[in-house]
Amino acid sequence: MKFGGSSLANTGRFHSVAEIVRTQLHHRPVLVLSAIGDTTDLLLEAGEEAIKNGVVDIERIEKLHLGIIAEMKLNDAVSTEIKPLLEELKSLLTGISLIKELTARTRAYLVSFGERLSVRIAAAYFSSIGIKAQAADAWDMGFLSDSNFTYAELKDESWELIPNKFLSLGDNILQIVTGFIAKDENGNITTLGRGGSDLTATMLAAACGAREVQVWKDVDGILSADPRIVKNALPVKIITYEEAIALAYFSDQVLHPRAIQPCRKAKIPILVKNSYNPQASGTRIVMTADGKTNPIKAIAFRKNATLVDMVSYRMHGQYGFLAELFSYFARHCMSIDMVATSEVSVSILLDMNYDLSVIKEELSRIASVSISPGKAIVAIIGDIGRSSEILSHSLRICEHLGVQIQMISQGGSKVNLNFIMDVDKVEEVVEKLHRDFFEDSK
Repeated sequence: MKFGGSSLANTGRFHSVAEIVRTQLHHRPVLVLSAIGDTTDLLLEAGEEAIKNGVVDIERIEKLHLGIIAEMKLNDAVSTEIKPLLEELKSLLTGISLIKELTARTRAYLVSFGERLSVRIAAAYFSSIGIKAQAADAWDMGFLSDSNFTYAELKDESWELIPNKFLSLGDNILQIVTGFIAKDENGNITTLGRGGSDLTATMLAAACGAREVQVWKDVDGILSADPRIVKNALPVKIITYEEAIALAYFSDQVLHPRAIQPCRKAKIPILVKNSYNPQASGTRIVMTADGKTNPIKAIAFRKNATLVDMVSYRMHGQYGFLAELFSYFARHCMSIDMVATSEVSVSILLDMNYDLSVIKEELSRIASVSISPGKAIVAIIGDIGRSSEILSHSLRICEHLGVQIQMISQGGSKVNLNFIMDVDKVEEVVEKLHRDFFEDSK
């Protein structure tokens, strides 16, 4: 069971989490926790203050954590336990203030204090309400990573180290583990990057062969569309790993693809639930979905894209041309989101934040280049076995709204169809597609 920072924002949220956990004790859960509330931001701000102004100040961090301890009336033992961590944090910030530098390794070390403080307070709280609990740092539970400090990847050895550590522990103690952090082979603290706490939970479940992973967030699972655009967005009860990975590209309401991979490998279901509304059924992510479910799971979109069209008669029948073309983007560290090709042309989609002035000049040596910013992607996620029906229906809607489709792409996993259009019409298209595919079909 993984709980994020918003689920632990204050004393009331700790009480709510405890009630959720209490209902699951017969399943012998393991908890994975993020930092409390805004702690990670506060730590980074403290680091910046140390660099820029030479000031070492952890008052807000101390106030947040000691305040929760006081409100929950925990005994002095937990204050004594976290005091060395706060002193360690202060020493680190003093070092940062002296050398005026915050390297990736130091940044990972700095933000790790959030999770380390969180699990110790949580363990003390659970013990105080009669649930025997024990805090653990992830690196003591087998989480071994590479040395990419702020976006580390777990090493293959973790698959054996984690169960060896966990399966030797007693069954009657609730283990509470730090999310997001690990250590490399040299003992340096690393962080797992975006979705890191979710990855901790899914890796732990997959390595130990758990029955399921529960990821508790602040939304009712995955929705059929962005509720800010589509008022009648519906909960998605079940979705496959592949569909969830495709949807994650467009929305942060689901798990990051990295976090899904361990459970996908081990075929362990993931249940996404709302800690603010635990009665909601949530969304279950599985290997294959029942054929009775809606073949279209969600309609998503992403703005701020740029379409690059390249035409070159050199590429007709010539091997190696595409490799040469993509090498230009690789040299400029530009990630390509979508590609469509014909005999003599290539169209690609990029994030609009890239400066394309230099690469346009380079590409012009081998192709005629046209750059069109202000684009958006609309994605239909689901079983694309009915792609002809979905395409014809979607194109009719776009025609009715006067929207020109400028590029169409089907994902290699066969779970999403993507359309490129001008950004000013995208919200209207998403709303209309959702109404036709979900609401009018009831």
